[in-house]
Amino acid sequence: MSQRLQLLQVGRLARRTLDESTGLVVSFIESLADPHGGYVNRGGRPDLYYTSFALDALVALDALPTEGPRADRTRAFLDGFGGGERLDLVHRCCLVRAWAAQPPSALPADRRETLLAGVAAHRTADGGYASRSGADRGTAYGCFLAVNARADLRSPVPETGPEADALAGCVAGLRARDGGFANAGGQPEGSTTATAAAVSVLRSLGRPVPAGVAEWILARRHPAGGFTAAPDAPIPDLLSTAVALHALDALEAPWRQWREGMLDFIDSLWTAEGAFHGSWADDEPDAEYTFYGLVALGHASV
Repeated sequence: MSQRLQLLQVGRLARRTLDESTGLVVSFIESLADPHGGYVNRGGRPDLYYTSFALDALVALDALPTEGPRADRTRAFLDGFGGGERLDLVHRCCLVRAWAAQPPSALPADRRETLLAGVAAHRTADGGYASRSGADRGTAYGCFLAVNARADLRSPVPETGPEADALAGCVAGLRARDGGFANAGGQPEGSTTATAAAVSVLRSLGRPVPAGVAEWILARRHPAGGFTAAPDAPIPDLLSTAVALHALDALEAPWRQWREGMLDFIDSLWTAEGAFHGSWADDEPDAEYTFYGLVALGHASV
């Protein structure tokens, strides 16, 4: 199962806590729909990156139309990117993710193969993946994006064999000296998002996660609730909290003694319009952080 499907399963659980406010979230995401297709970014322009998050938020809330004018406009918007030939790895993977929210028959077979080839072009010399094609060393983010895009395209990395061994070796080489994982090798400190990405990739390959990783993530818990992005980050944020909880639950690590504090932190980022801010310093909600709000709330709702 791809990371996307796992996150969607968790996001669906958010409805337990949202209850009647679920409709507010749906209304907020729908308010971001551009009349010509896609969903807008913070600048009010249709944006593939934000569209992928908006679509998944609606899927998690069972509110994504699969037919009719809105669905047709969404697919026309995605069609405009072709096979992603002019996109970087991040946006190519967003295109894959957006198509994964559509019925399987919506993506032509030849387009699927083109997308797969585009992801493969970002394979690195050490067996990982990086945003820059032709790179020697993979990154945590690149490996995470590529592994999940391949799963969404129904061509997952096999758990055994040279390809899986090389990819797992690449990820192992990204462990920082403080016990977390960083986006590049040889770093003194890890980051919460890179560590969660490494956990996701290793588990997708059926490989063990090194001892001490869960403890490293737990050490990022902020006393006021939520998780910080790095050891020296002053305040927690919603992205770090969502991915930290997802990784901790995957590792079956204990964190629920702080569940009420997590719920209070998530609630502090909730807006009356049915969206979530990214942190206490963030003034404007968007589709991305609202999706991560659903994920964080889903974990804390159990």
